[in-house]
This record gives sequence, C-alpha cells and structure tokens, in this order.
Amino acid sequence: MILYIHYQKGTLLILLTVSLILLTSLTQAQTSSNNYALPPPMITGIPQGPSNNTYPNPEYARLVAYSLYFYEAQRSGKLPTNNRVSWRHDSALNDGQDVNLDLSGGYYDAGDYVKFTFPLSWTITTIAWGALEWNQGYQLANQTQYLMDMVKWGTDWFIKASSNTNSTEYQYLYVMVGNLNIDHNYFGPDTNIPTPRPSSKVDTSSHGTDAAAGVAAAFAASSILFQSNDSNYSNTLLTYAKNLYAFAETTPFTLYQNSAPLVKEGYSSTNYADELVWGALWLYRATNDTTYLNKAVNYFNSNSFSKKVFNWDEKSGGNYVLFAQLFQQSGQDSSRWKSLAEKYLDTIIKTSGGDCTFTDGGLFWCDGDSDDASLTVSLGAAFLSLVYSPIATSNTKSREYINFALSQIDYTLGKNPLNTPYVIGVHPNSPQNPHHAGAHGGSDMNNPPQTLNILYGGIVGGPDKGDDFSDSRSDYAHTEVAMDYNAAFQSLMAYQMINSHTDPYYVNVPPGIPKRRKISTGVIIAIVMLCLLLLIIAAVLFWKRKAIVDWWKRRRQTKSNGHYEYGSY
Repeated sequence: MILYIHYQKGTLLILLTVSLILLTSLTQAQTSSNNYALPPPMITGIPQGPSNNTYPNPEYARLVAYSLYFYEAQRSGKLPTNNRVSWRHDSALNDGQDVNLDLSGGYYDAGDYVKFTFPLSWTITTIAWGALEWNQGYQLANQTQYLMDMVKWGTDWFIKASSNTNSTEYQYLYVMVGNLNIDHNYFGPDTNIPTPRPSSKVDTSSHGTDAAAGVAAAFAASSILFQSNDSNYSNTLLTYAKNLYAFAETTPFTLYQNSAPLVKEGYSSTNYADELVWGALWLYRATNDTTYLNKAVNYFNSNSFSKKVFNWDEKSGGNYVLFAQLFQQSGQDSSRWKSLAEKYLDTIIKTSGGDCTFTDGGLFWCDGDSDDASLTVSLGAAFLSLVYSPIATSNTKSREYINFALSQIDYTLGKNPLNTPYVIGVHPNSPQNPHHAGAHGGSDMNNPPQTLNILYGGIVGGPDKGDDFSDSRSDYAHTEVAMDYNAAFQSLMAYQMINSHTDPYYVNVPPGIPKRRKISTGVIIAIVMLCLLLLIIAAVLFWKRKAIVDWWKRRRQTKSNGHYEYGSY
C-alpha cells in the first residue's frame, strides 16, 4: 500500500507540473516596432498631442473626429470638393442605370463596394439618436458640421432610393446596389469597380416591411436632427418618413429578402415586427402625433421580443428604451416601459450564462451574433445603457448601467488581454490590416502585403470569444469594418467627450501586444493521451494492489534473510 500511495503522489506531482508548464506558456510578451499613428492634417479642429487629462479631452475629440472620417472614407458617388480622403475617388457613378434612376451616392457598406439600405438605416438612426442625446459632445469636438454632413450623405441617398408617394398604386424602395458574388471576387481600388451592379428593390407588389419601416425611422430621426439648422430639409425628411412608413404597413407583411433575394447572403432580416415598432416610435418622436405611438404600442403588444442584442437586425432593446423615454417625456405613466427596459438591461449587465455571457477579458458576448463582429454587440448594449441611465428608477441602477457601458468602451479602447484598441490609427497596437479594399490600396488582397492607407477611426469586427484577435486582412470576421460597426461607437465617443475627464485607456498603454500562445491540437491530444495512460496505470495498480503488496513483502523478507536491509519507508 505504501507503493500505491507513493504512486498517487507521483501522479499528482506530474499532473501539477504539466499544468504549471501549460499555464506559464499561455502568455509571452511580443513587442512592436511601430510608431504612434499620426493624424492626417485637418481631421480635427483641436490641437493634437498629449492631453494630460484636460477637459474637454483632445483624445476623445480625436476619436469623435476619426469615426466621422471613417464614414467619409465609405462614401460612394461624386465626392464633394472638401473630401478629405485622398485615396477615395468619384466612383459607381452609373448606379441605377439598369432601372433608369440615379442611385449614385450613398455609402459602401463595408470593405467592399456593395450598398445596402437596411443596415444603413439602423446606422443613420443610431447616430442621429446619439447626436440628439449628446450633441454637446460634437460641439466640444468641433465636429458638428461633419456629423450633419455624415447623416445627410445617407439620407440624400435614401431620398434617391424611395418613391416618396402616399399613393397605394405604386411605391418602391431600393434596398441594394451591387452583387456580392461579383464584388467579393474583386479586392482593388474604387477606380475599377466591377460591373454589373444590379439594383434590387421592394415595391407595392413585392413588399419589404422591415426595410421600409427601418428607413422611415432613419428619415424621422434625422428630421429631428435637422430641425434647428435646416427646417426645409427637416420637413422633406419627415414627409418621406411618413410615406415610407405607410408603405411599410401595407399587407401582407413581408421580410424584405423574400422580395429582393440578392440581399440574402448579406443582410437577411429575421423579423419585421421590431422595425414596425421602431419606425412608429421615431415618427411619434418627430411629430408628437399619438397615432404613431398607438401604432407602436399595438405592434408591440401583438408580438414577442426577447433577443439581447441591439444591432441592424434587432431593434427590440432600442424599442424598450425609446418607449420609456417617450412616455416619461410626455408625462404619461412610464412604469411599464421602464420595467421592461430595466429587465432587458439587467439581463445584459448581470448575465452569467446562456447564449450571452462575458468573455474572460470582460467583453459582452452573445453566441451567434458576436461570432463575426463581436464589438457591435458590445457597443450596442453600451449605447442603450447610457441612453437609458438618466431615467433609471434608482441611482444604483443608473450607476450600474453607466459602469457596464464604460467597461465595454474601455475594452474597445485597449483594456483587454491584448492591450489592443480596436480603432484603426490611434495607437501602435491598433489593427494594421483591416479587410478593406480601398484602404489596402493594392491590386488584390495579398499585393502588397502591407496596408497602404490608414483607415482612421474604423472599428474592426473585434476579438473572438477567447479574447484573441487575428490581425489578418483575409480574416474578415475579425478585421472587416462596416457602417454599422461604428454607429454605436460614434455616439459613445460623443458621450465621453462630455462626461470623461480622463484619457482613453490606450493613451497609457505602451507599444507591444502580449502574445497569447494557444495550445495546438496535437499538444492537447498528447496531454489527453498521457492523462489517460496515467489513469490506466493507476487503475491497474489499484486493481493489483494486493498482489503488489504481497510481492513487496516477499522481496523484503528475502533481502532480510540475506542480511541486506533497505532503509525505512
């Protein structure tokens, strides 16, 4: 039995030693030779350089400005004379010719050259919402005009893409320009975008409930934003919003990809009820017409909403917060809506399992939704938390929502296991290889190997569930940028411009990304086999323990009779 005990201790020692070796090898510092990214001239109206925690903070002003610069880099069509992106050119000027319309302009959706209406409508609405909440942030950063230009570039294209009629005879909305199969085979500059670029639409005979209601919301939110400085344009946007929402309400209600199948591989919608509520709430906020509020309540009551994410496809969380805001602002009983909003937010900040959880590094993560663009889920939740926090039912809850939001902002700005701010161009540890054809500046994805143009302010897809990030141009799940990725971030930076008296986290992060070594599959298999072997040996020894003890006793007895003694055991 003594031998068995010794064996058990040996096994434990081996297993502990292996574990310590593995744990020790998981991290190893990797230094970077890059210099700090310098901003392009005239991108901000404030001095650059160390902020020393001054207020208003110049680093947050830079982030507000850089994000707007990113949107400028996504422009399609005939560029204005004040274009600041030297490598972006007039492009796709013939869009819409296939349907005898001028559909040039608007924004390229991501790192390619396709234009999508549905996700862009969420982007414009979210940025307008954030600007209505935290407009002072843009003023402090001297970026108000760039903000208005950014929104107008999108709404001008929506005007081109929609029929603007309240006639029931014929209405339409163009939801996509381009073909993903053609476009994804090209990774070059915007001077040679491949054709054809087909124009896809929904119309009176082939409905698109979700897309029409989403664009109506964007029109309505933007009309509020323009009320104070361009009333004529504001009124135009509101007219389009009303007519497009009437189109959205035509039956039968239909997911827009069923009428425009080319969008299926890009942005398929999973529901249209959340957009019907979303559009009605924004029209109520823009008009104060209770007809729209009643519509929103009726559509809400007749459908179920449960997802935790807030993004281009899922507006439920935004609806909870909007309901609570609008009922409180109008002096009506908001208790039901506050309860729903807080239940929704509480399941996010206190989540401990299920489809949504937190990574070890602290990133809010939802399986499925976070797999291809993790930061959009995190930043969307942070955005709603901050919008709602001023009307929370207690100071404790308000502080919880703010703290959660700040934790996600900090993670995005470098407080993560890789010390990586996931904003391009702000730090040596920022992503260097975004999946973006224009910024790459080459003839194909691998030529040249380095990115020639810095896509300042772009938010990349982000890390995986293990907090790891592959800074590879071909790994689009990690490194692609998109219009919707920056939407919540843009507004959060305006919030920080107003409220933060300290630097963004990356300011105090030295160059160098910690290298997190992953155990290869072969090593894992070898470790498992070794453990199984040790367990088998232990089992055999336990099973044969009586025979082993008897043999040991006989051996000692033999040695003793031969006048040879071992030491004590």
